[in-house]
Amino acid sequence: MIQLRNIEKRYETKARFTYVLRQINLDIAEGDFVTIMGPSGAGKSTLLGILGMYDHAWEGEFSFLDHPVHQLPSKERAMLNKKYVGFVFQQFHLLDDLTVAENLDIPLSYRNVPKPERQGLVADVLDRFNIVGKKDLFPAQLSGGQQQLVAVARAIIAKPKLILADEPTGNLHTDQGREIMGLFKKLNTEGATIVQVTHSETNAAYGNRIIRLKDGWMEK
Repeated sequence: MIQLRNIEKRYETKARFTYVLRQINLDIAEGDFVTIMGPSGAGKSTLLGILGMYDHAWEGEFSFLDHPVHQLPSKERAMLNKKYVGFVFQQFHLLDDLTVAENLDIPLSYRNVPKPERQGLVADVLDRFNIVGKKDLFPAQLSGGQQQLVAVARAIIAKPKLILADEPTGNLHTDQGREIMGLFKKLNTEGATIVQVTHSETNAAYGNRIIRLKDGWMEK
């Protein structure tokens, strides 16, 4: 599904280049559940952003479902993202001027799901995450944990082929976190490919592979 070859990410400073990722070579097959771990500043979230096709300023080769992402214009990369990727951001990235229900509807509208079907899917996910009572609220009216639940729900509602999660349980209570990880495991069993960034060894145990980064390098 994913092949990365010699991926590098750097920032230019007055004196020199500062590298965030160095010579990343990685293959992720369909159905994998991969965990990326490492200390703060290791490049974990940067790598996730590249996999999600949100970050375009990198060097190397990236193939996604046989599409050469490194050769595609930004519009085509965005189309791949909208069609195949669900992303749980560490900072939620909910749209402040939309209600919970409207935020959940966004990924479905990108995939041209008919409106009656979208309404049914939103209702199902609201029920599954026990947030039916929050559907007409705006993100600012929710707690951090509630925003995290909505962010996870939005990422999985359209059943994407690839789910990317940056510290997906970071703002949740232990029981909520366990539920979310159990849901990810179920989605993975049903065929979704998952890549998560986490500091939690407990969360990492839900996956089948661990990739460790340090100072931008993959540890052997």
